[in-house]
Amino acid sequence: MELGNYEQTVVMREENKRRRRRMKTHCTTSNLSSMDLIPIEFILPTSNKHTKVPEKLLLEIAGNCTVEQMKAQIWMRALEMSQTTDFYHKFTPDQFLLQYQKKGQWYEIYDKHQVIQTLDCILYWKVLQKKVGKIHVIQKQKPSEEVEEFQNQLNDLIGYDVTDVSNVHDDELEFTRRRLVTTRMIEVACRDPKLYSMHPWITSKPLPAYLLKKISNNNIFITVHRGTTSQKIKVSIDDTPDMILQSFFTKIANKKSLMDIPEDRSELDFVLRVCGRDEYITGDVPIKDFYWIRQCLKNGEEIHLVLDNPPDPNQDEVQKEEWPLVDDCTGVTGYHEQLTIDGKDHERVFTISLWDCNRKFRVKIIGIDIPVLPRNTDLTVFVEANIQHGQQLLSQRRTTSKPFTEEVLWNTWLEFDIKIKDLPKGALLNLQIYCGKAQAALATKTNLQTHDSPNSDSKCKTQLLYYVNLLLIDHRFLLRSGEYVLHMWKIPGKGEEQGSINADKLTSATNPDKENSMAISVVLDKYCHPIALPKHKITSDPQGDRTRAEMPNQLRKQLEEIIATDPLNPLTPEDKELLWHFRYESIRHPEAYPKLLSSVKWGQQEIVAKTYQLLAKREIWDRSTLDVGLTMHLLDCNFSDENVRAMAVQKLDSLEDDDVLHYLLQLVQAVKFEPYHDSALARFLLKRGLRNKRIGHFLFWFLRSEIAQSMHYQQRFAVILEAYLRGCWKAMLQDFMKQVQVIELLHKVTMEIKSVSAEKYDVTSQVITQLKQKLEKLQNNKLPENFRVPYDPGLHAGALVIEKCKVIASKKKPLWLEFKCADPTALSNETIGIIFKHGDDLRQDMLILQILRIMESIWEAESLDLCLLPYGCISTGNKIGMIEIVKDAITIAKIQQSTVGNTGAFKDEILNQWLKERCVIEEKFQTAVERFVYSCAGYCVATFVLGIGDRHNDNIMITESGNLFHIDFGHILGNYKSFLGINKERVPFVLTPDFLFVMGTSGKKTSLHFQKFQAVCVRAYLSLRHHTNLLIILFSMMLMTGMPQLTSKEDIEYIRDALTVGKTEEDAKKYFLDQIEICRDKGWTVQFNWFLHLVLGIKQGVEKHSA
Repeated sequence: MELGNYEQTVVMREENKRRRRRMKTHCTTSNLSSMDLIPIEFILPTSNKHTKVPEKLLLEIAGNCTVEQMKAQIWMRALEMSQTTDFYHKFTPDQFLLQYQKKGQWYEIYDKHQVIQTLDCILYWKVLQKKVGKIHVIQKQKPSEEVEEFQNQLNDLIGYDVTDVSNVHDDELEFTRRRLVTTRMIEVACRDPKLYSMHPWITSKPLPAYLLKKISNNNIFITVHRGTTSQKIKVSIDDTPDMILQSFFTKIANKKSLMDIPEDRSELDFVLRVCGRDEYITGDVPIKDFYWIRQCLKNGEEIHLVLDNPPDPNQDEVQKEEWPLVDDCTGVTGYHEQLTIDGKDHERVFTISLWDCNRKFRVKIIGIDIPVLPRNTDLTVFVEANIQHGQQLLSQRRTTSKPFTEEVLWNTWLEFDIKIKDLPKGALLNLQIYCGKAQAALATKTNLQTHDSPNSDSKCKTQLLYYVNLLLIDHRFLLRSGEYVLHMWKIPGKGEEQGSINADKLTSATNPDKENSMAISVVLDKYCHPIALPKHKITSDPQGDRTRAEMPNQLRKQLEEIIATDPLNPLTPEDKELLWHFRYESIRHPEAYPKLLSSVKWGQQEIVAKTYQLLAKREIWDRSTLDVGLTMHLLDCNFSDENVRAMAVQKLDSLEDDDVLHYLLQLVQAVKFEPYHDSALARFLLKRGLRNKRIGHFLFWFLRSEIAQSMHYQQRFAVILEAYLRGCWKAMLQDFMKQVQVIELLHKVTMEIKSVSAEKYDVTSQVITQLKQKLEKLQNNKLPENFRVPYDPGLHAGALVIEKCKVIASKKKPLWLEFKCADPTALSNETIGIIFKHGDDLRQDMLILQILRIMESIWEAESLDLCLLPYGCISTGNKIGMIEIVKDAITIAKIQQSTVGNTGAFKDEILNQWLKERCVIEEKFQTAVERFVYSCAGYCVATFVLGIGDRHNDNIMITESGNLFHIDFGHILGNYKSFLGINKERVPFVLTPDFLFVMGTSGKKTSLHFQKFQAVCVRAYLSLRHHTNLLIILFSMMLMTGMPQLTSKEDIEYIRDALTVGKTEEDAKKYFLDQIEICRDKGWTVQFNWFLHLVLGIKQGVEKHSA
């Protein structure tokens, strides 16, 4: 019987034996609330032989026994009384499900370890005042072929098999898949199918003043197309799409036949869509709030819409759910009062409260086993075991050092100075293997408990080689016990990518490569019953309120100063003490939350309880306006408590869709800091992705890219992506399948081209001929007729324009591809240009472009249009991705070379001359110069603040309308490349004599355009300073998540310095103007670098995006 599972060897110490003897004496009838017997009627899977009616059982179940034990009781009783006992001999309880009905829906009682009295159905029956509840015992069915086929289809889309449980030590993966069904079903049921099918892209931000200036009398002109005819109409920017359709139909009342509109059709039968794009102008919002309309106004473009039939939501559907729901009580434990062993007969104890475990936590290190030893045999090795919560180290122990052989055995218990009852949910047992030279390691034996973090420094001569983590309390609140063989992760060596090591070290996944990885064997104490972490009961904390009232003014001032510091400012132990002591004052200041919560000692159960009491009084936080930087701070790696993280996510619920898009990349990364797969953040992403197709599209690619590149978090991202895909409409799944197919086919072609072209930068004509042949073959055979462009879901790409495709001359051999637009309503024959690249991790470029978009929105709010061009760029797999080709743009290098060859880098007038040739009409030229001034200012400020290095003339481009922009963000945060041992960047940002010439100045002279440039720079810089905390948080989160160069706090310090944290506005203004002067003085150094770049062809792995 399954029931016997818990009667394993009990590891007991004397104190435990004593406690068990005491338990009987404390047993009294007065405290039997958790022993209450609950009457339940079970509908069995067998029927009465004569009446064919399903057999029933009425049992009284102890409220504190588990679901697994209840199943065993049903089985034992069925064996006694059923007419078909053979059936119950033939099967085990494991092969059956328990289901109940609630409000017309079937729910499964899923968690076998759950205590009966905490089940949702028990609470539900109590509310209904049902004396006897009903549970159906149902045989598990093998999935149908259709279900299996759909699962395989999903696995292909995800790029990972979520049903594979070969690399897990519990059922958290499956558990999370089941738990997310409810979230998904609720979201799918609640969404408006009509709105979802058209996913309008709108913004809630007020229209910036600079755009209002471009509109006369609040009116704009719109051209509405239908078939081959069109009609221009004047509309108010406050009109909604429905009002526009109404006035349009009034205007064409007598011309319906000309526009191919049947007489019996009215405005209610149509919808407006952007010509050539899958972007609808619909919904009950003014037209000025549509993103596309604002873009047209911003770029001075005409607005062309097509009168279209709305998509029919009834034509599409979501794949039917094959699983019954599991309720949100699944996995919940009881309160301490329900679980405590105090005063109970141990015969009636089934689960024990963690808070009853008063002795210290310990782990037995058996040993390690490695398939291949390091080359250096003269090494010793030891294991360091840490208990940590977020970034907080709760306790640390080490083994002795031993010679490093293929198998090293210690067989030793490490006892920590933390009690079992104090282990918080989310605490990790972090096991690390260090090696050292024999003599150095012997010295460490003498001082095992106090060790400075070992690394390759000269002090302790030890090096971290491997690590692995184990969550001490599992996803269902149970303390881990028993033996574990954990396959460890290797620390990347020299020359290997180091980037994501900080985030990877927090993973609770083990290495899937069991053949070649280091394995560590450990034992945790076993117990006669499951040990569960109880739910916290929120009680009042009178002491806290009292200390707030007694706060002296001097300390109040000190507290305010601590709260006002930026997120990077380290807190001293005294600061933390003050924040915690006056926590009821701190809780009244939302900006204090990250500092207050990082002052909590998470390894003390009483303090955690007081923290929850405190958070129950967070009305001021709930009422405060959303500060994204502050909220995101609570989602970074420093906070592992799920209540704290859930509180932050709840605040994010008020984010508009366009803001969710702004921060989606960072929010996906923040999932890595969640201790468990199922989290408030995972559910938030799932809900928002299912609510809005555009968010869903990017969520798909951000998750898929991580699954392909981040082994450490593959399972977690895969389970969220599966939950999302199961809630998508079938047409959207088809869309994703086509995109994935295109990427796989193009990847294959890229690899073939790389194999036939030499390891040089140049590309021969034979290689280009081969590319064209391969693309032709692809087009005729496998390439889908059309597909949605991954970096811009509003665009559908059609057939390849093969004569325009080529291989770009650079080390990575990216493909320059051009596609026809697949939408027949497109007004021009312009192609869709895509660079397909293999060999670079585009996630860093995505980060920079995303932060440029966030800066752009900060400037928009201040009515500043700095003409940034954050082009489309998306990572679609392991070092695979797509980059948008910006139309009519050319690199500065190309302009300089095309005129006078390599010495073009020293000719100040060349850029101005090129612009004049493109804008022959003087008025057009002046507009282009103005655009140049604004865009140059925007990129000067942005690149300075972000420390974007390696800015040579091949990764600065300009469009024919004067819009300057930067590409290829390989090197950020002041990590500049040096050339010939000299730092190549000698200036804060790129402002060369040829740029100044366009602005009508040279040397130290000034001009109206240059004065405008200075004024715009200062405004842009100061407005970014108002968002210092947000920028710091976004960067410090990325520091952890796989950006090759963001690996230390020092890197982030760059941003603090660049934003002059702590200085006055006047000082900051002077500081930036000084940077401009440095650039003017040293412009020649940049020109000299550019000259070298042209002459020597120093590409340093940088792609040219120019034709």
